[in-house]
Amino acid sequence: MFVVLGAAGKIGRATVGALRRHGVPVRTVVRNPSHADEFRGLGCDAEIADLRDAPALARATRGATAVQVICPTGVRADNAAAEMESTIRSIMDALDQTRPESILAISDYGAQLAAGTGITLTFHHLESQLKNIPAALTVLRSAEHMQNWSRLVGRAIKTGVLPSLHHPVSKSFPTVSAGDVGLMAADLLLSPGGEALRVVHAEGPDRYSATDVARTLSEIAGGEIVARELPRQDWIPALVGGGIGTSYAELVAAMFDAHNAGRIDVEHGVGEIRRGKTDLRTALSALVANRERA
Repeated sequence: MFVVLGAAGKIGRATVGALRRHGVPVRTVVRNPSHADEFRGLGCDAEIADLRDAPALARATRGATAVQVICPTGVRADNAAAEMESTIRSIMDALDQTRPESILAISDYGAQLAAGTGITLTFHHLESQLKNIPAALTVLRSAEHMQNWSRLVGRAIKTGVLPSLHHPVSKSFPTVSAGDVGLMAADLLLSPGGEALRVVHAEGPDRYSATDVARTLSEIAGGEIVARELPRQDWIPALVGGGIGTSYAELVAAMFDAHNAGRIDVEHGVGEIRRGKTDLRTALSALVANRERA
């Protein structure tokens, strides 16, 4: 039995779909009962549980041979870091009880660093804690998701300016489609490597800059869009204005500081890099289409 935590997210959905196409038994763990019904329609066993409810998670992961773990980010929490740490403790408590044979953790580029990476530090903590569970562990470190630009697509099309926290806007950075990360996760779950610890880095077919994003949006939308660096002092107000809490915004800003300093990248000499098939144009075209349908 393959158990997927946070199955209703972009990565989880892609993993579940791929596993079901291979005909293997899947149990999804979700908070929303409507999502549970949806996954049951795909032939999954479905459990309703909050990831901070350790007893419920223990019930949901009992009998699993493999568990896919994800730690959702508390974007509106008063203390985002504390909320995510609480989620990690709950997951650890559950897995320590159920002891699956293998665990796959969705992590982040830069998770090897123990300080100064903002939100990415949560994934360092997740990886560190999972190493204490007696199971074969795969950490799938994801580059920045292409879908994160969805927050800015409408503004860029309307104003002709794409504000960027990536400085300079000409600097290429690793990025990947969230769905491709889920497909990689399914492949790794279906083909365990046998190592006690396996590290895999997930990014797209190419690296892109904010300038590339703006140029591609221009081509899709049919109007000129330019990328401009958002001044550092404007980051947190802009992030909060976009709908996230101050606590989470501060963690995101610290992560971009590390990114712009060149610290958020592949851990050189460790593990492997897998590349998704979705290119930037395909991902951005889907975001624009979704905006137009909304």
